[in-house]
Amino acid sequence: MVSVDDVVDRLKAKARPDQLKGMARYGMTSDNRLGVSIPDLRKMAREIGRDHELALRLWKTGIQDARILAAMIDRPDKVTDRQTEEWVKDINSWDVCDQVCMNLLEKVPFVRKKIDVWSARDEEFVKRTAFSLIACLAWHDKGAPDEDFIRFFPVIRMGATDERNFVKKAVNWALRNIGKRNLNLNKIAVEVAEEIRQIDSKAARWIASDAIRELKGEAVQRRLRR
Repeated sequence: MVSVDDVVDRLKAKARPDQLKGMARYGMTSDNRLGVSIPDLRKMAREIGRDHELALRLWKTGIQDARILAAMIDRPDKVTDRQTEEWVKDINSWDVCDQVCMNLLEKVPFVRKKIDVWSARDEEFVKRTAFSLIACLAWHDKGAPDEDFIRFFPVIRMGATDERNFVKKAVNWALRNIGKRNLNLNKIAVEVAEEIRQIDSKAARWIASDAIRELKGEAVQRRLRR
């Protein structure tokens, strides 16, 4: 059985403190961070394998790198509602948020219900998690019907006036990823973006304009037509 101390020692051996300043420039929280690269974390996750209990213990260390690794090794079928609430309130960096979403939360069976709850919360990274989850589901859940994503458009509209950088970027990401799934969702996403652009909000105008530029762009249109 792998112990949390052994894993933390392995993380420390892979630490890259020289990377922390650069990460901070990109808005990643440098507190309690070792600077371990994502490829190294993925390699460790493959070596460790799925381990729910170890994931819980790694999360409690508070080390950012360990928390990303925890999401990589946890078992989605073992995740509880209480765990998601405890983890989401601990997130304080956009990269940890997105890695937790794409490596674990998007695979949790009840996660769509959490999107509705978290998108209405005020905490910056709780709210970001909701929209990052929409973006990740739109990106990875290839078999989901259009209706699963159409229901998120009102949530996106409500989130579009949040001026906080890490929230508005996730709202934009969610809108763009839905609009890149197929021609039908592309058309609806552009219409929603046009509505959002009319809102008297600097964040809303940026979210909408950036999304429209990509979704109506030739690269996206050509791919969707194929």
